[in-house]
Amino acid sequence: MDSDSAIAPLVAVVGVVGTLLSALLTQHAADRSRQREQERAEQLRERRSAAEERRSCYVALNTAARQYLAALTDQLHALSRDGELRSARQRLTAARDLHRDVYAEAQMRLPENVLGPAGEVSHALGAVYGSLRRMDDGVPRPGDSPVAAQRDIDALWGRLREMRRAMRADLGAEGEDRRSV
Repeated sequence: MDSDSAIAPLVAVVGVVGTLLSALLTQHAADRSRQREQERAEQLRERRSAAEERRSCYVALNTAARQYLAALTDQLHALSRDGELRSARQRLTAARDLHRDVYAEAQMRLPENVLGPAGEVSHALGAVYGSLRRMDDGVPRPGDSPVAAQRDIDALWGRLREMRRAMRADLGAEGEDRRSV
C-alpha cells in the first residue's frame, strides 16, 4: 500500500494542475477569440469608413461636374445676351474652380475603373470651357461655334451618366442607373 499512498497525492497534484491548466487554456482561447473578433470589427469599421469616404468623394465629384456643366450651358446662352455675360462668367469661374479642386482630390482616391470616365468628363469639360472662353473673348478657333459647343455639352451629359454608372458599380449600388440627369 505504500506505493498506493504515494500515487494518490501525485494523482491529486496532476488533477489540480490539469484543472488549473484547463482554466488557463480556456481563458487564453477566450482572449484570442475576443482579440480576433475585435480585429474583425475594426477591419469592418475601416472598410465602412473607406466606403463612406469614397461615396462622399463620388457625390462631390458628380455634383461639381454637373454644376460645371450647367455653368457652361449658362455661359453658352449668355453669349447671345450681353447683359447676362458678367454673372454667367462668375458662375462659370466658381464652378470650374470647385470642379478642379474636387477632381484633384478624387484623383487620389478613385479606383482606375472610375478614374477613366471621370478623367474623360474633366477633359471634355475643360475643352468646352476653352471654346466658350475663346468665343467670349472674340478669338474663336476654327470649329469653335455655339452649335459645336451645344453639341459637346449634350454629349457631356451622356459622359456624366457613364461616370455615375462606374461610381455606382464601384459602390455596389443595386439596380439600373436612372436615365435622368
